Amino acid sequence: MTEPTQTQPPTDTPSAYGWCAWHQGHAHGVRLIEVQEQASGPGGNVFACRPCREAYDLVPFADRP
Repeated sequence: MTEPTQTQPPTDTPSAYGWCAWHQGHAHGVRLIEVQEQASGPGGNVFACRPCREAYDLVPFADRP
């Protein structure tokens, strides 16, 4: 069997670094889970990392129907 002579290009999947609201710490790969909107005043966003999304069965906001 012959070895490939070219290397595979790196995948360009973005990875966000931010605050995970579930384990209360910084993490790579956080995704938006909830958008908190308010009529007057600032709203907010809640993010979760992959381990917390899997542990708590969280569905990212962008992946919801």
